[in-house]
Amino acid sequence: MLPVTQLYVRDVPLLRPPGQADVLQVLWCPFEHEPDYKPPTVLFWRSAAEVTDVLAEPPEPIEEEYDGYRPQPCALAPEQVTEYPHHMDLSKELRQQLGDWDNWRAAGVAVDDSWGRHPDAYYGSELSVAPGWKVGGWPRWGLTDPMARFCTACGAQTVPLLTIASSEWDRSNTGWVPYEDRDTTSLDDPDAANPPKVEVSRSNRLQLYVCPQSPDHPHTSLIQ
Repeated sequence: MLPVTQLYVRDVPLLRPPGQADVLQVLWCPFEHEPDYKPPTVLFWRSAAEVTDVLAEPPEPIEEEYDGYRPQPCALAPEQVTEYPHHMDLSKELRQQLGDWDNWRAAGVAVDDSWGRHPDAYYGSELSVAPGWKVGGWPRWGLTDPMARFCTACGAQTVPLLTIASSEWDRSNTGWVPYEDRDTTSLDDPDAANPPKVEVSRSNRLQLYVCPQSPDHPHTSLIQ
């Protein structure tokens, strides 16, 4: 198993850990396993104060499928953002309203007129579902229709915990570039949008879901 990310509650209060835990560690196997052809993941909740024997370097894998499942070390700079549901999670009536440019103008939204023919595309690109790594938030769909996911232990509907993405943004949705990076980031530099150089299942995302009833119940994952 390889380390994927380590999150502290002090940086990401949305985590809501069990008991006295204040650190979430996520590991995965750098191979896509059948039947879903995705990397299996393991979650560890820990108390940082109780971890005394810290490894300077994580163990190296004996082998790996390809470099996309071997995250490169990088610092985490959490940023709280507002996003809205994927259009497939909206009612037919709301989707029709989003596609009406007159509604956007009546609301006084400062949207470039170039989006006038397809205002729903503006919603999908700049407002709906942050594209990068994130804790919580709305899930992205596309490879499948929206589907409720349920805990295999108690049957409760699970909730999104973490999205592991193949990119933070691209040239089609530069509104998601972090504010502190907008003056220094080159939009033509692929590494700028993917510091850990992770590529999940052909540039998709791995979404992890957890049971809201108990952190001890098995989590589930989905490629989208």
